[in-house]
Amino acid sequence: MFVLRLVLKNALRHKLRTSLTILGIGIAVMSFGFIRTIVTAWSAGVEASAATRMITRHAVSFIFPLPLAYRDKIARIPGVDQVSYANWFGGNYKDPNDWKNFFPRLAVDDETYFDLYPEFLLSTEDVEAFKKERNACIIGAKLAREHGLKRGDLIPIDGDIYPGEWEFIVRGVYRGKDATVDETQMFFHWQYLDERVGQTQPMRVGNVGWYILNVKNPDEMARVAQEVDAFFLNSRAATKTETEKEFQQSFVSQSSAIISSLEIISIIIVGIILLVLANTIVMAARERTREHAVLKTLGFRPFHVIGLIGGESMLIAIVGGALGLALTFPVVGGFAESFPTFFPVVELQIMTILLAVAVAVFAGVAAALFPTIRTLRSRIADGLRAVA
Repeated sequence: MFVLRLVLKNALRHKLRTSLTILGIGIAVMSFGFIRTIVTAWSAGVEASAATRMITRHAVSFIFPLPLAYRDKIARIPGVDQVSYANWFGGNYKDPNDWKNFFPRLAVDDETYFDLYPEFLLSTEDVEAFKKERNACIIGAKLAREHGLKRGDLIPIDGDIYPGEWEFIVRGVYRGKDATVDETQMFFHWQYLDERVGQTQPMRVGNVGWYILNVKNPDEMARVAQEVDAFFLNSRAATKTETEKEFQQSFVSQSSAIISSLEIISIIIVGIILLVLANTIVMAARERTREHAVLKTLGFRPFHVIGLIGGESMLIAIVGGALGLALTFPVVGGFAESFPTFFPVVELQIMTILLAVAVAVFAGVAAALFPTIRTLRSRIADGLRAVA
C-alpha cells in the first residue's frame, strides 16, 4: 500500500508533464482504435458472407451481363438448392456529390431473392405489397432513417447506366438480423427494369448482372463452381463462380493498398505511444536517481523499485488508454453518421477494444523496462552522488 501511495505521488509530482503524456497516449489510442475500426468496416461485407451462398458472374468482369437463360441451367446443377439473380442499377439520388446519397440500388428477382438472404428481416405484408406493384421497392432501415423515408414515399432516381427518370415507391423496410447486416440497400423489380430498357434499348433485354446460388452442402462448393463454369465455358458469356466471401473479397482487394497503409499507420501509432510514455518515464527515473539510492540504503528490495517505476508507467498508460477508449466511441459514432451509406456497417468491435487495451499495457511495460534495469544496476554510491 505504501508503494502504491508513492506511485501516485510520483505521477502527480509534475502534473503538467503527466497530463500531457496522458493526453498524448489518449489521442494515440483513439487514433489506433479509429483506424482499426475503418479497416474492419471496409471488410464488413466479407465477414458477413454466408457459408452456403455462391456468386456466378461474367468471367471477364463483373460489369458484363449474363443471359437470363442461364438461370434454369444453373438450377439443374447437382448440389444447387436455389438460384436467384440481381443487377446493379446505379443512378443518382438527389445531389450525387454528397456521400449520404450514395447507396446500392439493385434490380432483383422478387420471387426468389429474399429467400436467399434470410438476414434481411421483412414482414409478410411488406413482401406482398412489394410483389404487387411494378415500381415498388424495399429499402433498408438505416437508409430510411438517414433520408427520412417511410412506406409510400417516392424515391426519384436519375439513371446513368440505364438513362431516364425513374421513380420507385417504398413498399417495405427491411432490418438486419444483427449489426453486421447492411441496412442501406434498395431493391426493386428486375422485371420493371427489363421492361423499360426494352422500350429504348432492345439489345439489352434479358440480361442480369450476376446469379446467387444457394448450395445445400458447403463442402460441394468447389465442385459446383467447376461444373457451372465448365457448362458455360464455350458460350457467348463464360462465367466465374465463387463463394460469396471470395466475391466480396475481390472488391476489398481492389483497395488493398489503402488497407495496408492504414494497418501500417496503426503500427506506427503503437510506436508513438511507446515513445511518448518512455520519454516521460526515463525523465522521471533520472530525476529520482538519488531517491532510489536512498530507498536502497533504507533496505527497499529490487521489487519495490520495480513497483515504483513500473507502477508509475502503468498508471499513466492505463489512464491514457482509458481516455483514448472514451474518445474512440464518439469519434467512431461521428464517422458512421458522416458516411452512413458508404460505410454501412461501422462498429467498434470487442477485438479492437482489446487490442487498444493491449497496446496501452504493452507501452506501460516496455516504457518502464529500460529505466528499471538501469536503476537496479546502478550502485548506491553513484546514485547518491547523482545531480538531478
